[in-house]
Amino acid sequence: MANVLTANGPRQLGFRREDHERPLEPGEIRLRSLLSGVSHGTEMNLYRGTSPFEDRTFDTDLRAFVPGDATHASYPRKLGYEMVSHVVEVGSGVDRVAPGDLVHTGTPHQDKTIVQLNGISDFGYPLAVLPAGGDPRPGLFVSLGSVALQAVHDALIKVGDTVAVSGLGAIGLLVVQLAARNGADSIIGLDPLPARRDLAASLGAATVLDPTDAPAVGAMVKQANDGRGVDTAIETSGIAAGLHGAIASVTVGGRVVSVGFYQGDALGLRLGEEWHHNRPTMVSSMGVWGCPHRDHPAWDRQRLTDTVVQLLYRGTLQTAQLISEIVAFENAVEAYGMIDTNGPGVLRVGLAYPGSEKLISEGEEPSDGVD
Repeated sequence: MANVLTANGPRQLGFRREDHERPLEPGEIRLRSLLSGVSHGTEMNLYRGTSPFEDRTFDTDLRAFVPGDATHASYPRKLGYEMVSHVVEVGSGVDRVAPGDLVHTGTPHQDKTIVQLNGISDFGYPLAVLPAGGDPRPGLFVSLGSVALQAVHDALIKVGDTVAVSGLGAIGLLVVQLAARNGADSIIGLDPLPARRDLAASLGAATVLDPTDAPAVGAMVKQANDGRGVDTAIETSGIAAGLHGAIASVTVGGRVVSVGFYQGDALGLRLGEEWHHNRPTMVSSMGVWGCPHRDHPAWDRQRLTDTVVQLLYRGTLQTAQLISEIVAFENAVEAYGMIDTNGPGVLRVGLAYPGSEKLISEGEEPSDGVD
């Protein structure tokens, strides 16, 4: 049996048991979990009951949110989409992975999982094989890294561009690194928290600003950029006021890339100001839920994910300093409460599963075998 973390209502988490010991069907693999990461955007909105999925469902045929019903109830529901596991067993017809492989899957928080490889589509994150014997901790950023890389691709950054990154959480700090690698001449990072601004400066931001320091964020950014707007602003905070600041920061005809998962009414978004007067282009950067990459088929979900794995495990993307805490899976309920209370002060929380606690606490690398 598998222990599965389940949201039973807003801020109501618990564990339930599911059968993951059954014989595998063709195309399936059985996984033993090592680490999973908690998302501060999608997951915490589901946890708090502030997501649009609270009373509606996304009809993938209509591509529209429609009123929910008993068939598409918000609760109970599983949480999570950032899982690092060992492959325990493979079914017939599986030749991509073998027992003992270290893999990342976009699957929920649970200690055992069965995955149908033929069922992974553009609606989620495809399986990625991680380096054999590698540290599982960079794998906590494969899904978030895919979000960040998608955003930088959508930004169309050119060598010499100036870029503002609004919101310096885990995704924002990955965007800072990727934007610098993609040719940005100068990166301006914005976040209310000094610790996050310091991290951004250490990871490639030339200038860091506190958006609460000025009533007009756009003017503050432009003054810091020699009096002109940035070429591109990438907004990751998921706060409407942050999106307004990003719009206000770009030059005439500039580009705004929206990454955050916004909730409720857009209070603080004043479209009659810079949006109306400076004619920017705004792009929603979404890479799942059936949204193909804008350069598809040259770039598909698998290529994006595999590229992020290479960047993480080559050390091109630095992530060690982005992990705030790793706690035992059995303490997941308390971990969500801690993030809910101290969210802005927390970057990335990982959940460690039975058998991996020693590995994490002592920084050891996993063996190639499976317990």
